[in-house]
Amino acid sequence: MKNVYEVLRQKEMELTRLEKEVEALRLVAPLLSEEKENAAEAAKSVLPTAVNGPQAPRISVPASPSMPAPQPVRAAGWDDTAKRWP
Repeated sequence: MKNVYEVLRQKEMELTRLEKEVEALRLVAPLLSEEKENAAEAAKSVLPTAVNGPQAPRISVPASPSMPAPQPVRAAGWDDTAKRWP
């Protein structure tokens, strides 16, 4: 039988790792969304150029992310109760 404290420690480490991954994905998701939108706009601007003749090239400037980094949301006192094991 496995030691309960060892299993708990492993689960806490896994939880910490997953929280970091979620945080990283939340930061990257808006950037990927902007890239997708920019690519779609570029594709739309290429079609009229081919049909109507040469035009001045459009330069799109990506907007900087205006959202602050999200903080993990936990119920009050979560850390106090989660760390206790008799």
